[in-house]
This record gives sequence, C-alpha cells and structure tokens, in this order.
Amino acid sequence: MLRALLALWMMFACTGFARAETVVFTDVNVVPMDCERAIPRTTVIVTDGKIASIGIKAKLPAGTPVIDGKGAWLVPGLADMHNHVTQRDDLALLLANGVTTMLNMGEATNAFAGRTRIAVNKGDVPGPQIFTALAVDGNPQYGHLVIDTPADARAIVGIARANGYSFIKVYTNLSAGAFAALADEAKRQGVGVVGHNVAAVGLAKQLAAGQAMVAHVEEFFTGFFPAPPAADQQAPPADARIADAIALVKTHGTFVTSDLFTYRVIAAQFGKPDVVKAYLAAPEARYLASADRIDWARSSYQKKAVDLSRRVQFEARFVKAMADADVPLVAGGDAPTIPGLVPGFALHREIDAMLSAGLTPWQALSAATRTPGEFIARTVPGAAKFGVIAPGYRADLLLVARNPLVEPATLRSPLGVMANGRWFDAAALKAMLDEVAAKRVVP
Repeated sequence: MLRALLALWMMFACTGFARAETVVFTDVNVVPMDCERAIPRTTVIVTDGKIASIGIKAKLPAGTPVIDGKGAWLVPGLADMHNHVTQRDDLALLLANGVTTMLNMGEATNAFAGRTRIAVNKGDVPGPQIFTALAVDGNPQYGHLVIDTPADARAIVGIARANGYSFIKVYTNLSAGAFAALADEAKRQGVGVVGHNVAAVGLAKQLAAGQAMVAHVEEFFTGFFPAPPAADQQAPPADARIADAIALVKTHGTFVTSDLFTYRVIAAQFGKPDVVKAYLAAPEARYLASADRIDWARSSYQKKAVDLSRRVQFEARFVKAMADADVPLVAGGDAPTIPGLVPGFALHREIDAMLSAGLTPWQALSAATRTPGEFIARTVPGAAKFGVIAPGYRADLLLVARNPLVEPATLRSPLGVMANGRWFDAAALKAMLDEVAAKRVVP
C-alpha cells in the first residue's frame, strides 16, 4: 500500500508542487474561523507546514512558491470526524473534496492504522491528517474487537495506544464493568473515549465517566431519551426533552457528531432496494471501490421496512437546538460502509443537511473546521493545532471562489487544497478524481 501511495504522490506533484519550506498566498480573502469574520485581500505565509503569518509582507528568497489568490477565499481545510476510510484511493477522494483531517471510527486495517497513517501524517504521502479509533464491543455481532472483562478493557487501552490509536470507540454491547474500567484506564493513559450508547450504561453515566464524543446524534434515542411506546416504536422523543439532552452534554463538555445526512440516507433505504440501486447509479458512485459496491448491494437496510421519517425530522430540530446552544458539534460523513455515502462527497452532504436543518453557514462550517480542531486539541495530547487559520496552526487550507459564510456551496469546488503544507491546485485535484474513477470501473 505504501509503495502505491508514493506513486500516487509523484503523480500529484506533477500538477501541484511538493512541500516547500515557505509558500506564500497573496491577494486572498481569509476566513480564519476563530470567530465569524473575514480578513480582506491579504497575504498568508506558510513555513514548514505551519501558518507563519497573516497580513505581513516579508522579503522572501528568490524562487519562493507564490500562489496568487486573485481575490479568492482561503478557509481552513475540512475535517471528517466519522468515517471508515481504509483505502488509499479513498484518501484521494477526501483530499480532492477539501478534507484535510479525518477520524477513522473503527475497523481500520493494521496497515492503515499503522504504516499508512504514519506516512500520511509525516507528509511523506498525500492525504488528510489521520486519526484512528479502535472499536470494541461486548460480543462479535458487529465484527468489532470483543472485550469481556474489566481486565480486558484495561489491557486494550495500552494496546491501542502502542499501535497509534488516539481513541477507543465503545459500542453497544459492552458490559458496565468493562466500560468503567476502560474509561478509567483511558483517562490515565491519555486515550480518548468516543462512540455509541452502551446499553448497560447509558449516555448520562458514559459522559460523566469521561466519554469525549457521541458518535451519532441518534444514540440519544436509545441512550438518553425515554423509550417510545410499545405501539409506536419509531415515535420520536418529545421536543421538550431536547433541553435535557443539551444540558447533559454541556455539563460535561461533550462533543456530538452531526450525522443528519447519514441518518436520512439510512431512513430512505429501509425496505427499499430501488433506493440502494439509485445510490449505486449516482454520479459519485463511480468513485466507489468494487468491494463497497458489493456491500452496498447486499446491505441489510433494504430488507426490512421501517419508517424513520419522524425521527429524521426530530434530529434536524435537535441538531439545530444544539448548535444554537453552543454544543460543540463535529461533522462526519460515515462513508463508505453505508449505502449512499461516498468518501469526501458525504461530508459536503452533511454540511448541506446541517444548513437545511436551519444552522447558519458559520455553525455548519465550524462543525467541519474549528470545532474538530478543538476536539483533537482537548483529547489528543501533543497533536498539532488545526481548524483555524492562525500562526502556529497546521497549514491545512482550502481555496474557494466565494465567501463560504455567504455561499457555502462554494466548498464543493476547491480551487486548490493545502494539506500539511503541500499544495494541490485544481488540476491536481481533478487528476486525483480521474485516477480513482479510472481504476474503479463500474461493472
């Protein structure tokens, strides 16, 4: 895999340029995302993969690469804080869509979690900065690593840390004892706990024990809100209970992953094989790996009819209320394991879903830039700062034609992407997509 990634990097370097000690952006409007503002027509200097200055014109050595923004808009690169990407071509899809940070939320291969992650994060090969979570559960039903006892739980934290995982992802069937031991040991060793509602514990106790992030908004259905009536199992909670959920997460400073589009896509395909066929025929599906196409076609969602429409509508109101209450939301695409979700493209769909739920462009863009940076800063000791354009932050940047705080759709069409100080112009981004599409021929 590493050899192939290096070959891919050489191809990209032909249309962009490799990392230079210093790169200068001139005549750019900067949306720094430290607060809701823009800095007009200024200069940004990047040195050694980090932002060195904004608005300062310095005398630079001859031959310093200069990117003339021509009045375009420079924003932080996007962060996909919930995906299941493990293939090199999917890294290209993320980068071509402006994603410069990702969190794999479970089932990464050993090679990806180790060798590939290290190579990408060092800047030896192209891709978004990679963080990984090791998924654990109490039984093998969902294919996750099984831990039965508190002793197992304590041991797995050290194993995860030794293998470069920044997080442990807890799943539904853990025992209460295993969760308690895991949360305690993770806190001691500086490994973040993220994930689902653990049925034997419940979100209130999980967050009190230090779980840093809830991986899906719908975990509140089973982990916090009262159970629906037996006669209507898909009834949404009462809107009056939203305030209680917000109070819980704010008490503990917990981050919540907005996955409105994911849940909407799942709801649309329950019991409807034709919907899955439509997903497979969509233009974005030409970038899908053949194994993922097969998995989509075999998905269990289409085999049972369930009406989640009222819960989809409730989630939109819930996420809007959380955003307005300053709950720290992070955006996640959850691709490619769920039919309808293609890496990179899915994150833009999530931003669209947040906007359609009533979030402002600032709120939605924060969930894909600034807030993920705050999440990593709080949970991963020693991690480089990102998510804001400011001196000392990682040079992960997205150049777009228009102001995304006014026209967020501009994020879908990058004029260029800088990842870890390496610049990929529009031609390089197109080459990435074309290369993936050429290899993933639709049958």
